[in-house]
This record gives sequence, C-alpha cells and structure tokens, in this order.
Amino acid sequence: MADTRHTKVLIIGSGPAGYTAGVYASRAMLEPILVQGIEPGGQLTTTTEVENWPGDTEVQGPDLMVRMEAHAKAMGCEIIGDIITELDVESRPFTATGDSGTTYTADAVILATGARAKWLGLPSEDAFKGFGVSACATCDGFFYRGQEIVVIGGGNTAVEEALFLTNFASKVTLIHRRDTLRAEKILQDRLFKNPKIEPLWFHELDEVVGEDTPKGVTAVRVRHTETGEITEIPCKGVFVAIGHAPASELVKDKLETHMGGYVRVKPGSTATSIPGIFAAGDLTDHIYRQAVTSAGMGCMAALDAERFLAEQES
Repeated sequence: MADTRHTKVLIIGSGPAGYTAGVYASRAMLEPILVQGIEPGGQLTTTTEVENWPGDTEVQGPDLMVRMEAHAKAMGCEIIGDIITELDVESRPFTATGDSGTTYTADAVILATGARAKWLGLPSEDAFKGFGVSACATCDGFFYRGQEIVVIGGGNTAVEEALFLTNFASKVTLIHRRDTLRAEKILQDRLFKNPKIEPLWFHELDEVVGEDTPKGVTAVRVRHTETGEITEIPCKGVFVAIGHAPASELVKDKLETHMGGYVRVKPGSTATSIPGIFAAGDLTDHIYRQAVTSAGMGCMAALDAERFLAEQES
C-alpha cells in the first residue's frame, strides 16, 4: 500500500531556492517536506568553480549544494529523494504524486523546480560541459580573461552573453545559423558597435574540439548552413546561448505562465495565480537566473507561505 504524507508546506525542487525555502520554513516551525526531484541540487551541481556566492571567494558548485542541503536538514526540513510526477492544485490540501508511489498532501506548496539551459545535443558539447563549454556567461566568463571565445545563438540571450563576455575575452565570435539576429534592436546595435565581437553568419556548431590532459576546449568546428563547408575556429570557451527552458511541466496548464513557460508571480511576491501555491527561483525568474537571487526568492516564498497559512488559521 502506497504511503500518504501530509505537511503544512511541500517544497518541490532542491536548488538554492528550494533549500533556502526549507531553511526558512523550518525556522517558522512549519515542518516542511522537500522533494528533491530529478536533479538534486539543481544546475549548480553541473558547475565547477563558483566565485559569485557571497561569503565564498571560490566554491565548487556541488560542494555548495551539499552544504545547503545539510543546512536545511539541520534546521529540521525533511528531505526526500523522490520525483513529483503530478500535482493537483484544484483544492486544498494540494496533492502531489511521487514517482515512488508516495502521495504528498500539503496546505501550501513552494515550487522551486528551476530552469534548464537549452543545449544543442552534440556529444562533444556534452563531453566538455564544465571544461570550456558553458551556458552561463555571468557564471563562467571570468575564467576567460584575455582568451578568444565563441557564443552560439542569435536571440537576446546570445547577444547579452556576447556583450557581457567582452568584459573578459580578447575576442568573441558570435556564431549564428542565419544572417540576421532575433535579438532586440537596441542589443543588436550595441553588439555591432563593439570592436571585440565578430559575427559569423550562416554557420552552426558541428563539433567542440579539446584536450583531455588537462581537460579543456581548444577550438570549435562550424559548418556553413548552405555549403556544408567546415571551418575550425581556435577558442578556449564555448557559450551555448540558445535560451533557457523553465521546468514548469508540472504546472504549465494549471498556473498562469509567461515568457515561454515561466510561472508568473505577483509583483514583489512569490504568489502564483492560485492562492497557496508559491514559486521561486529560475522557474519564475527569466531575467537574473543567479544562485543568489534564487536563494532570495526561496526565502520570500517561505515567508509568503507562512503568512498565507497564518491567515488561513485566523
């Protein structure tokens, strides 16, 4: 017989937003249950050096997430290694179904399922993730001071990443499969005026080239979209900037979303379109997408849930 667990606050997701929500909800004596999901620790578990987490000059992403999990546990948050496959938000208590067969009921839910960078799906891309291939310029751009790098994409994300990377790189090659960008005109104007950026039109990434000892990228091979000709471009870093996809599958037809699936929250709040359901971190944030802002939103969500439950009791 499958178990049924009830909690005042169910936290779905285990990145900085989820674990921080766990800390604050535990301190509020709400005895939360946190279900980790398919990737315990979130995107930071695939990041190596993190240099923009306050209080740590440098910390390994996986180590930081281990510490966050331990902190939430120490505060009293129950952490469960399960995956929520279904969430019923029609009535309270809300009901979530775990892949394990466990049913979770909750008076309030905090969604912290995050977002995933979109990738091209190349084997060589996957082989060098974290070793020269990245999807976050603000996370990893610092490591490429004085180096030549490439950015893949043609939308706002790609142009913003390319512009940001000029603060560090000696040269940024923007590789795009067409000869026009989808980015906003003001961003295009800034890009074309920047002497460090060289667009390469009608090309797409074919292969990332690198070494194993020490592991790192040395070049990319790009294919002309019309002629098929292969060109090799020396570089030390490859930034895949073709957008992010929020992990909103659980609620995409149940909560109000925008910007391609990000959960919409009320301004200055983490409250969603359904009272008692709160969203935090990259699931709702399509602008900043930083660990520190996700953690801040996790704090907000726990405080919002605490106030909501207090209002229900009164």
